[in-house]
Amino acid sequence: MKVNRIKNIFLSVLLSLVIWGITYPLAVYYVHDVAKLKNHYPEFKLVKGEVESYQIQKKKPRYWVHLSEISTYGKWAIVLSEDWAFYQHKGIDLEQLKIALTESITLGKVRGASTISQQMVKNLYLDHSRSLFRKFKELIITYKVEKTLSKQRILEIYLNSIEFGPGVWGIRNASYHYFNKHPSRINPREASFLAMMLPSPKRYYESFRKKKLTPFAEKRVNITLEKLKMGKIISEDELYLNKVIKMSWENY
Repeated sequence: MKVNRIKNIFLSVLLSLVIWGITYPLAVYYVHDVAKLKNHYPEFKLVKGEVESYQIQKKKPRYWVHLSEISTYGKWAIVLSEDWAFYQHKGIDLEQLKIALTESITLGKVRGASTISQQMVKNLYLDHSRSLFRKFKELIITYKVEKTLSKQRILEIYLNSIEFGPGVWGIRNASYHYFNKHPSRINPREASFLAMMLPSPKRYYESFRKKKLTPFAEKRVNITLEKLKMGKIISEDELYLNKVIKMSWENY
């Protein structure tokens, strides 16, 4: 049993090294654009509400908002919901990576990106296939992104380039679509709603369409509010208030 375990570990490491060796030269092709992101912006082209492609350009897109223009609640609800350790790790959660590689090798199942940096890389540079080959490209480019860009810049790009619902891309568009207000005015409950949308924005759009949070959505919004309290972004009183108030479109 012990011999088989050692053999499996050896084969897993060997396979990982082989894939890394094949992937690295291909991933390097994408890396030249990373430094541009310091002072350039990804402009996405929509076709029927879906992003067909991104173009890195000097001109700031009209939908873009600087990180300082997003409310504290808007930023932290998403960070604490998506990647609690965003400001501590170097782009890759090693524990989650270990689980992802193990599942891929033993079960043939490839997990999605787990950190905000990885998700940003996936959105800008990679397709949405779920393969170990693509995962290694993601890791290489994420490493370069973390070495090149500040955390604040990574978060700003991420918030401006993610989907919040069918045809709703970027936090500025999402803020106006759901709340008819600028992102700087998002309150804790609204911020928690946007964070709730991210894992599956088209599926969770049901709450907005029906003008009432589903039981699942209500639970997720409250969990994020609790995280904001734990992170000392809101007080106990603000936590209670935002659990009982309604968003403008919610049915009472």
